[in-house]
Amino acid sequence: MRGRLGRAAVALAGLLALAAGAAGCGIRPTSVPVDAGPAPSRVPCEVPDNAVTPQFEGITVEVYLVCGAQLVTTQRSVRIPEAKGAQDRVRFAQALLDELIVQPSGDEKDAGFATEVKGPLTVTAARKNDPAGALRLSRNPEDLSALALSQVICTYAENTPAAPGTQQVVLGGPGEDPARGYTCTSEMKSRPDSAATLGDIPRPTRSA
Repeated sequence: MRGRLGRAAVALAGLLALAAGAAGCGIRPTSVPVDAGPAPSRVPCEVPDNAVTPQFEGITVEVYLVCGAQLVTTQRSVRIPEAKGAQDRVRFAQALLDELIVQPSGDEKDAGFATEVKGPLTVTAARKNDPAGALRLSRNPEDLSALALSQVICTYAENTPAAPGTQQVVLGGPGEDPARGYTCTSEMKSRPDSAATLGDIPRPTRSA
């Protein structure tokens, strides 16, 4: 009996010594196995070409969604005649906004796309003293999340810029605050969560 107790004591002492050695080396002992899990998968951020089905009298546009913590374009079919889109800028801008609000399709989700733009959100035309080409949102632009605002800015800059050939849009809110100019930059596309939420105030001009 004493022999068994002696051997047990020796074994216990050995385990304690190993635990103390591990602690001394900065290693914390654990009683459960550690499973690091599989390596993170990379999302393609690309929807197959045949996933976009044109609508009747619709046009295909590029909208910016969030994918892999960046802004990436994907194609959407908008229900608005092409000629009407050129003539009615506000209606076209609302159609783009609606596309940003709607949840990504199954193919887009599989590709890793998501949207941060939440409804209800509408857009109206510029006011009398706003810069030409300005658009007024039903919420102040700075009240949107940085990701959502970046999506709106770059989608509008891609499709309805304040001036042709630029990457800038002029946005205002429902109140009396002046509309501000926002530019879709490469930094905004790569780091949309850190985009500035206040743009510059362009010189007021009579809206076209």
